[in-house]
Amino acid sequence: MAVLLTDLTPAQLDQLISQASARRTQLKKRKPLATVRAKVEAAARASGYTVEELFGASAKSAPGAKASKKSAAGSKVAPKYRNPDNAQQTWSGRGLKPVWLRDAMGARGAKLEDFAI
Repeated sequence: MAVLLTDLTPAQLDQLISQASARRTQLKKRKPLATVRAKVEAAARASGYTVEELFGASAKSAPGAKASKKSAAGSKVAPKYRNPDNAQQTWSGRGLKPVWLRDAMGARGAKLEDFAI
């Protein structure tokens, strides 16, 4: 959270300082993550469970790491469309249409299906 201090009034600065002090106090009361994690794992074992059974498979992730949904962003997908004039130019059907496809569709009056592989 970036705050431009020069834009704040004195009252807003006092409020920000108060909130920051309260947050610092709260964080100082917390025990180290590794200590808490070890206690939770020990309690689960003592009761005959694993942490994964209690909290799911993502509970065993690296300390500080947040569980995230798998994303298709950045993953490779097989091409679905090919430029008939240049076989090197392909498109997977994701994202914006490439320039060669837009130009070819406009010039020829072709449909997208005409470029399917």
